[in-house]
Amino acid sequence: MSTSPDPAAVGRARADEFLRLLEAGDPAADELLAGLTGVRELVFLGAGLTGVARALGRQLPPAQRAQASTRQLRLGQLRDANRDDPEGLRTWLRRSGEEVLFLRSLRAAVDRVVS
Repeated sequence: MSTSPDPAAVGRARADEFLRLLEAGDPAADELLAGLTGVRELVFLGAGLTGVARALGRQLPPAQRAQASTRQLRLGQLRDANRDDPEGLRTWLRRSGEEVLFLRSLRAAVDRVVS
């Protein structure tokens, strides 16, 4: 009996790869998104990105945390508006990835101020 991979784990791995490519400015980030044609694949990648973003947001000072939470709500609205449209979901994923990179930069700035 073969076991199919856990879709959530695959989504998290794809999210990590997407963020690595996006951070490097590698055009392969867009190619990765284009290669995912099913809504299910796109949504699991997005769940991985959302988990990273929420974890980073919790590490921020209160005001920045509140702003990050508001941006997550807006990203959720974008996702919901495009739930059946793979191209719209790719836009959501791109923006979600950019949000993670922004949160990482905020976290680094907070660390520099604190140290």
